[in-house]
Amino acid sequence: GTHLAWNCVVLMLLYSINSSFASPAEHVLEKSEVTPSNFSMNLKDVYEALLSFFRPVTCHHKDEQTLIPCYVGESLNITECLKNKCCPSKTSHELPCYMPFEDSMQLMFRVLVLVAGGLLILGCLPLCCCASLQK
Repeated sequence: GTHLAWNCVVLMLLYSINSSFASPAEHVLEKSEVTPSNFSMNLKDVYEALLSFFRPVTCHHKDEQTLIPCYVGESLNITECLKNKCCPSKTSHELPCYMPFEDSMQLMFRVLVLVAGGLLILGCLPLCCCASLQK
């Protein structure tokens, strides 16, 4: 009973982590960004990371969603489309490059995991304090 439920929770967590890192609309690294001198993060990078965590996007669209074109110039290849945080089309009858959609399921799962983690920490904090004070 509970073992199966924990397995399902762990699988959903791993799927969420995997899909958030493997988003097709994520930033494509250039050669200059891989150098060790760029390891320091400024406030803008932190803000963008925080914003992208609470505004997840996906390139998977449903049939009822309208595609919004992403204008990146005349030569639309996959690399330029991804550099501009847009989604390349998989079929020829769609737009060659379109804007990603908000992923409400991913957002709901991230907030749920964040709240559950916070509640777990708040629940374990008194126990840890009591255990350390008893020693």
